Amino acid sequence: MGARLQRSLVRVDLSAGTVTRERIPEEWLRRFVGGKGLGARYLYDALEPGIDPLGPENALLFMVGPLSGLTPGEPRYAAITKSPLTGAFLDSYSGGEFAARLAGSLGDAMGLLVTGRAREPTAIRAADGEVTLESVPDLWGGSVHDTCTAYPDSNVACVGPAGENEVVYATIASDCGKHHAGRGGAGAVMGSKRLKAVVAAGEPRTGLEALRSTYEERFSEERTGPWHRSSETVETVDFANEVGVLSTRGWQESTFEGAEDIGIEAVRDAATEREHEGEPIPGGFRITVNGEETTPRGATQMTLGAGLGIDEFEDIAVLGEQCNRLGVDIIGVGNAVAWTFRAAEAGLVDASGSFGDVEAAGEMIAAIAGREPGLPDDLADGLDRAAAEYGGEELIPTVKGMELPSYDPRRTPGMALAYATSDRGACHRRARPIETEVFDPTLAEPRRRAREVAAEQDFRSVLWSLIADDFTGDVFAGDFGAEWLGAVGLELSTEDLRTAGERIWNLTRLFNLREGFARAEDELPTVLAEPMRDGPGAGAAVDEAEFEGLLEAYYRERGWDVDGRPTPGTLERLDLAAIAPRDDHRVR
Repeated sequence: MGARLQRSLVRVDLSAGTVTRERIPEEWLRRFVGGKGLGARYLYDALEPGIDPLGPENALLFMVGPLSGLTPGEPRYAAITKSPLTGAFLDSYSGGEFAARLAGSLGDAMGLLVTGRAREPTAIRAADGEVTLESVPDLWGGSVHDTCTAYPDSNVACVGPAGENEVVYATIASDCGKHHAGRGGAGAVMGSKRLKAVVAAGEPRTGLEALRSTYEERFSEERTGPWHRSSETVETVDFANEVGVLSTRGWQESTFEGAEDIGIEAVRDAATEREHEGEPIPGGFRITVNGEETTPRGATQMTLGAGLGIDEFEDIAVLGEQCNRLGVDIIGVGNAVAWTFRAAEAGLVDASGSFGDVEAAGEMIAAIAGREPGLPDDLADGLDRAAAEYGGEELIPTVKGMELPSYDPRRTPGMALAYATSDRGACHRRARPIETEVFDPTLAEPRRRAREVAAEQDFRSVLWSLIADDFTGDVFAGDFGAEWLGAVGLELSTEDLRTAGERIWNLTRLFNLREGFARAEDELPTVLAEPMRDGPGAGAAVDEAEFEGLLEAYYRERGWDVDGRPTPGTLERLDLAAIAPRDDHRVR
């Protein structure tokens, strides 16, 4: 499929077994662009407040963007739904070959909106613009690898046992588990619908090669380009350890003595090649584990390594590949295992194993993914729910029910604000002030911190609506992708897109407000008020009064009231007043 704007959406009702196609309103394309923005608009329209995320009424969207498969870097798609982990808006992203082929397989469609629940395990097949359903009972119960290899001539996004068992941080895996739409439990929603797989059998989109080449050259000269070629995300272990923000042994320390053994040099030594060897943007490092290729990201070593006190890279890679095959989020399940070790030490639960115990970690990961009775089954419902049952709420920090990634925010109040205000729960990708704040004292002024976080959240909302590779975002910062959109027939100015990013962020806020979230859900866990014990940040902690002032500055920057609700003036300015529930007391 060539480079033209996709203007339709495919609706799949699994309960009825029907597939229909509809035109996307032109106004929606201009205001919400694609990907995250358009998916959020459809989700807001499709769901009644309070529905069960694992019930048939929930919608699961597989969205591409107007630029999917065309821009530099890895093609990406978005899985968008109401999260079973948090009960809030969820957008989760994955890259790779499946994303490229999905965009090419949908014809003039920009996504799939899936509702209902199939009577038996089902796959959705997309090829040459046609979308069909097929029964796949023999695939149910199989691993991610089993499902992907069942379609040798296509590319697949699927759930493994964790998704089938509705573990609330189950992933949607693609490219035989090398890529995952990970955080928030989109895989559990897919499993609840008895949807085993989405099969992309068409060819990737093509076109705009000259523009792509120009932007690849520009990327090579930006600050991110050399970093990406050298180390990709696996260097984050070394960075976090050096500046003292690497959560270690279940958030008990902020540096890890084994960091050098699991960081970038260990990955380079183990790697056989890069994902896109020889290309301008080479992708992640491929290694072989138990005869299978896998591509560890920084979160693997941070969460399953430092977080669990494991300092052998090979052991960490084995645990990561286990998570890949089961289809479970590494950050979610890694924190669940860390909580188990700490809770056992405190006498709250009866569980074997301790930090550094690879075998015990692997057994608990398998037990959670399989929902074995007792503690594993409770942990499969999320840390907050398990802690409510056993105690230990203070052991592992969460925001909106989502476990914090391994970047400890106690040295960087801006990162604490980014976690607290993230629309999907604790997320390190929507804004990353931690990368600069530890080095730049001028960021200490609350208004500047708030402005920087809000601006990055808005920019990434646009980037994830295009959908462009997260790591090539620097090259779009100048015009927010306006040049590219014009090339596919969507004429929007830089200011139009800047406003679209703010509009999309406010729309997801409206979704969460409608689900009962407000200022109280933007608070940080109390454990972050405890001083860090070690490293360069020893003694640092989140000051409650300082954080409250920072949150208020953020609300003012956003044009929200003191309870975190967009004001009528903000809604009017962003063309959201018509869809916001005017008579709902939660939006004033």
